[in-house]
Parts: sequence; C-alpha cells; structure tokens
Amino acid sequence: MSKQSKRREALNYHSKPKPGKIEVIPTKKYATQRDLSLAYSPGVAEPCLEIEKEINNVYKYTNKGNLVAVISNGTAVLGLGDIGAEASKPVMEGKGLLFKIFADIDVFDIEVGTHNIDEFIQTVKNIAPTFGGINLEDIKAPEAFEIERRLIDELDIPVMHDDQHGTAIISSAALLNAVEIAGKKMDKVSIVISGAGAAATSCTRLYKTFGVKPENIVMLDSKGVIRKDRESLTKEKSEFATSKDLDTLEEAIKGTDVFVGLSIANILTPAMLKSMNNNPIVFALANPDPEIDYNLAIKTRDDIIMATGRSDHPNQVNNVLGFPFIFRGALDVRATKINEAMKIASVKALAALAKEPVPEQVNIAYGETKLNFGKDYIIPKPFDPRLIGTIPLAVAKAAVESGVAKEPITDWKKYEEELYDRMGNDNKIIRLLHNRAKLNPKKIVFAEADHLDVSKAAQIVFEEGIGIPILLGRKEIIVALMKEIEFDENVEILDPKSDEQRAKLNEYAKIYWKNRQRKGVTLYASQKLMRERNYFASMMLNVGDVDAMISGYSRSYPVVIRPVIETIGKYDGVNKIATTNLMLTKRGPLFLSDTSINIDPTAKELANIAQMTNYTMKMFGIKPVIAMISYANFGSSKHPQANKVRQAVEYLHRVVPDTIVDGELQVDFALNAKMLKKAFPFSKLAGKKVNALIFPNLDSANSNYKMLKELDGVESVGPIMLGMKKAVHILQLGASVEEMVNIAAVAVVDAQQKELREKELQNCNQD
Repeated sequence: MSKQSKRREALNYHSKPKPGKIEVIPTKKYATQRDLSLAYSPGVAEPCLEIEKEINNVYKYTNKGNLVAVISNGTAVLGLGDIGAEASKPVMEGKGLLFKIFADIDVFDIEVGTHNIDEFIQTVKNIAPTFGGINLEDIKAPEAFEIERRLIDELDIPVMHDDQHGTAIISSAALLNAVEIAGKKMDKVSIVISGAGAAATSCTRLYKTFGVKPENIVMLDSKGVIRKDRESLTKEKSEFATSKDLDTLEEAIKGTDVFVGLSIANILTPAMLKSMNNNPIVFALANPDPEIDYNLAIKTRDDIIMATGRSDHPNQVNNVLGFPFIFRGALDVRATKINEAMKIASVKALAALAKEPVPEQVNIAYGETKLNFGKDYIIPKPFDPRLIGTIPLAVAKAAVESGVAKEPITDWKKYEEELYDRMGNDNKIIRLLHNRAKLNPKKIVFAEADHLDVSKAAQIVFEEGIGIPILLGRKEIIVALMKEIEFDENVEILDPKSDEQRAKLNEYAKIYWKNRQRKGVTLYASQKLMRERNYFASMMLNVGDVDAMISGYSRSYPVVIRPVIETIGKYDGVNKIATTNLMLTKRGPLFLSDTSINIDPTAKELANIAQMTNYTMKMFGIKPVIAMISYANFGSSKHPQANKVRQAVEYLHRVVPDTIVDGELQVDFALNAKMLKKAFPFSKLAGKKVNALIFPNLDSANSNYKMLKELDGVESVGPIMLGMKKAVHILQLGASVEEMVNIAAVAVVDAQQKELREKELQNCNQD
C-alpha cells in the first residue's frame, strides 16, 4: 500500500462511520417516562442527597468507581513530540479503547490546553471528583515528574503516568526472568540504559528496587554517558550520573550484562553486542524500530536473551500488559493511590505468570506447539486470558496490605471470578485469529475478485500478512479495481475464461470428469463447468494449487455450495457438512450452528453438527460448552422436534461423554446461568457459561444469527464451514469487507489445522 493510501485508510478509520473511537452508552433503561423521571428530574435528587450526606456514596450511585480520566497536554505524543492538546486526542481515545477492551474500564479522555505545570495540575484537581482514577499520558519530561508527584500527594484517587511506570513494570518483570534464565543475580548485573526520559528514569528506579546496584548502572542521553562531572544536569539525570570514565555507548557497553534501550533505532551495533558478557540481556524497546534489529541481534549472539516493543518478535514489552490491569485492581478496592507496593506486586505477578503452564488457547493464538518459560518466553503474551484474573488480584491485595484501600476485598476467590467474567466484553478473539493466521500465511483464492469490496478485502489480507491472495475473475476489471484502490502489489490474477488458463482449465476438467463420469458428467460438460469461477477455484483448492478458497459475495449460498461439494467433498467420517457463525457478543464469543446448510437435520445429524462445532471451537482455542436448543426444556414436550434434540443429546452423552453438552433447552435458560442452575441443577451445563448453541433447524439458526447481527450490532464471523475436506468458506451474499477479511483469517487457520492433521495421519500410517 502506498504512503498516501495508508494515510487515507488511517484517516477513514478515525472519521467513519462517525468521528472518534469511543462513545458513551446508557447503562439503565430509558424507554418510558418513568425511566426518564428516575434518571433525571425528579428521581435523580434522591442519590444526590445521599451523596451530600455521605460523599463516598458517589461510588454507590454513579460510575465514578469504574471511570478513569486519560489526561494529556500533548507535549510528548508517541513519536510525534509536542503536537498540542487537540492533536493528542486520537491517541487518548485509543488509550481509552485499550482500557475498555482489556479491563472493562470506562474512560473519558481529557486534553488540557496548557504547558504551565500549575495550571495543568489545578485543572486535573478541579475535575478529579468525576473520576475513580487518573492516567496521565504523553507529558514531556521533566514536567511529567512534578505533575505526577504533586497529583499523587494532593488527590485521594489513583494517579499514574503510564509512560513512566508502564514500561518500568513490564520490563522489570521481563528483567527478573531474563536474569534468572541467564544464571545471573540482580545485585551483580551491570546495566546500560540508553535514554534518559520519563520511561528510562522510572525503569531504572524500579530495577534498583529489585536489587540492581546504583554503581552497576550507566545511563546515556543524546549527549552520551551521563557523568557526575557534567554541568547543568537535571535532578533526575543527577540521580543516575556515574563517576566512571566513560563517554560513549561503545565504551559503556563493554563487559556489561544488560542493555535497555529507550531511545532511538539502530544505535546498538553488532560489534557492541559482541563486547557484552556471556548470555547478554538486550531490551531494545524503541518503536517501531528497535535499537538493534531483532534478527541481526540473534544472528550476532546465539546466547542472547532479547526483548523488543514489537509484536512480531518474542518477548514483547507492551504496556497493555500493565496499565489496564493495574487500574482495575486499584479501582476495585478504591485505592487512594498506586503506590510502590502495588507496582512491585504487579511486576512479581507478571514474572510469575510467565513461569506457569501456558493455556492451550495462548499456544494456539500464537501458533506455538507449547510456550515454555525460557529465553524466548520471559514475559506473558498480551492476549493471555489469565492476565485479567492475575494482575488486578495482585494489585488489589497489595493495596489492601499497604493500607491504601478504602474498600478492602475479603472474598478473593469471588473477586477472581468477577474479573474473569469481564473477559466477555471485548472481541480479542479477532486479534488472536488474525495473529495466528499471520504466523503461517496460506494461499487463498478469492473467486469473485472483480468486485470492488472483494478486491479491498484481498488487499487487506495481503498487506496485513494474513494470507497470500490469488485473484480470480475478469482480469481487466481486477486490474482496474486494483489501480483504483492503489493495490499495486505483485499478486497473481487468474481469468478462467482466458486463453492463458486454457491448459490449466483442461487439466482441471479431466480431473473433475474422472471423479464425476459415472454421475452423468461428460468431458465436454466438465470443460464448460471449469469456465465458471467457483468450479475453477474449487479445483484449484482440490489439487493443491491453493490452500483455501473464499466465495459467495455476489451469488446465493446454494449456487456457490454446489461446485464446492461436487469438487472438494467432505472430510472422512463426516456424513453432512454444516456451518457455524461466531458471534462476538457482550458476554463473550458465542457459536451458532447450523446457520446455512441443513434445513431439518435428524437427531444423528444434529449430534454430528455439535461434534464438528466442538472441534472448530477448540481450533479457536475456546473450551466448548454446548447447549442443544429447542422450544422445550428437558422433556417438557413430546413433539417430534423436541424429541429429535433429546435423542441427539442422548447420543452425544453416550458416544462422547467428556464433551460438555446438554439439552434440550430454551435459549434463555441456555444463556442465563443463574436460571439454568436454579431450574435444572442436574444439567451438565449447570454453573457453566454456555458458548455454543446448536439449533434444531436452519430456520431458527439462520434467523437468530441474523437478528443478533442486525438488532444488537453483534459482529459475526462466518459462516464457517464444518466438515469440508479442504479449507473452503462461503460468504453471505453482500458480506462487508471486514467480514471477508475475518473469514479469510478463518480460512488460513483452517488450512493450517488441516495441514497439521494430514501430517499427523501420515506419521501414524508410517508408524
């Protein structure tokens, strides 16, 4: 994508369909006049009076306890510098989005139009009654130090400048583990810090807390080594000034154990790296380009333990591992501040989490066979679902123990469960899906690439590294569309009707004819069919010229599915193919089956659909909890439709007893865990959160998924094909670009799994 195209895409993302990235949504009913009279006048007077009598009631009657202000004056924004308060707003909105999706914390972003320290502090103090916590962001040093210090002293709610402490907390956890793996001791290691800003200062202070000796630290700024004999040092730089006779990074790094870069790209050379001690620890945290390229570093030293700020390398030091969860714990005990004890607790919790067995969901998300504590895994991954139940818990406990918690928690087990319940409020699964696809991209044929939206989807798939698109359709149209959207990469374009593809068409036709000649198909008919894009694309997939196929944007499902079934066929042991839709709901991911194919499946077919859904959910790294849906509950109706579901459940309980599945159940009982446990405590689903619904027929499944999608704005991924021999997925008519990109990621992951399964079968046969 050209620079201009990327710029346009970024601007469109922030401006459409409506400006900005966050919004305020009511949490109470407001449909009737009675609702409005309670929300505002006259009913609102009652909580106001209660708060007047006891100010802490503000936490009981308002959202203060779950509301954080992300505040900046725009003086040190990302890599952009002092761009002003208004220009910093997109970044602050983005930070608010991260708070919400990782820890379910609401945010108002506040941009303050002043460079004056006193004015800034007074502004924050004046608005502080609104908030449960203050996250300071992108304020330049040294002003940031005084602003944070004074606000912590003068306010009774948590205040943290994440630019300082976020990186310090995450890198400290990584450093503790790296030092252990390297066989060294914190009080013995020598450290070079490249950078002397807010983050570097906070990092170094925290490293000292964990045992690093001041005499073993050398810090550099843009002028070189910060020495005690240098004039006009700030208070912060004086704290880390050395008396050693050193001037340059090249001199300072010789014979050291640790390099921490919080500066600029490519300042650490291979020669410098070679001059470090055995098992060197290198944290090159400059973004987007680190102080030394990761691949260059590991090529230079095979004993290196390395971390960066990038997601495409092991050991990403990412602030999102910290700030959402630290504020979550602080808010939940109504801490008056985020003190050193809470920071230390979060460091220890992060470091300890990396040593625990990694959930299969995380292995699957990152395409690993098994992540293990070691030089390539010294810190948890950002998408680890255990973070929400681990870090806030440690922070909250530290707040209670250090005496800054106004509302101490007594039932820690219950609190942990509440934390995990918050996980359903985001769509991390899409990020996991895309990341997993990028680990091993596959060739995808887009069978309708001569449509603008399909070309746009293929462009995103290519540029994001999700897959390798093959564009199928009328070549002159595809070329024109690519020019229009500035998709100027060298991708393969195929036109089944062109002379260029005649040899390939005849090859596919012969294979198809051989497979279908006893079903009334002639060679001539086969050649004619291969001129149709869905037959041609299906044969590409069938013979292995591509790994996955996407179609269905411009034609009805039955028209597209027929060539796929005739050409590719079902996986061995599958009686009937089916589909499932992944719905990204507020309560978490929810799979709905069968949404597109089987009109009225039998009991045995329903059971098979449940088994295929179970397998697909595990492919996504999700533990299946499946409800078989009916209009009746556990034998309350003897109608054949209810009996069919009951028989399917009986079959599943008998054949796959370890699968968590039960029914027949009405949808509300399936989704309301309290109702289900109270009414049917004997059910295998009692006390569990259902994440898959198997519907008794196509009418109910298709209608429900489309209603959810349209009425509640629930994002849908699918339909996802179940039971096919190859990775083929058929879109709903008129699917959006985003839906096509997501299903392409599904197709890549599906192809990865099928490839792995095929290798396992081959190995078994050889044995």
